[in-house]
Amino acid sequence: MSMAIVQLAAEEKMNPLLPAWPEIIIGLLCFFIVFGLLGKKLLPSIEKVLSERRDAIEGGMERAEAAQVEAQALLEQYRAELAEARHEAARIVEQAREQGAAQLAEMREEGQRQREAIVAAGHAQIEADKKQATAALRQDVGSLATQLASRIVGESLEDHTRQSGVIDRFLDELEAKAAVAQGAAK
Repeated sequence: MSMAIVQLAAEEKMNPLLPAWPEIIIGLLCFFIVFGLLGKKLLPSIEKVLSERRDAIEGGMERAEAAQVEAQALLEQYRAELAEARHEAARIVEQAREQGAAQLAEMREEGQRQREAIVAAGHAQIEADKKQATAALRQDVGSLATQLASRIVGESLEDHTRQSGVIDRFLDELEAKAAVAQGAAK
């Protein structure tokens, strides 16, 4: 049988590389039918899947970029809030220092006023005590001097007005001599 085919092929002068024209036409017709069916049925679903995949990739990238931009904005906001909080803390600390310094100065002034009031009250008390002591001493010295003079003179110097005048004059002379002596010593 193979001989028969070879003989038949030789008779028709058939080229093994070039098929017969009816086979080429049937092959082309079948090719276009299959290509058309694939183009109408399979190609739209492939396009749809590729489009969804492209959208998912691009959407994911866009979402990632949007999330990154949002994260950067939040970071900047937090940094700004942190800087503001630090500035506020520094301002509060400085204000507290100023208030502390003001209170300290106020307390020092109050202490100085109290000290001056106490010293003034002490000086006034000393002056009052000095005047009281001086008056008591004058009276005691006058009384003793009068008694001594009465004994020396032998007569009574009981006249109070005269006694006061003599005693005051005597004490004034003593004070004047003491003041002159103090002025000369300085």
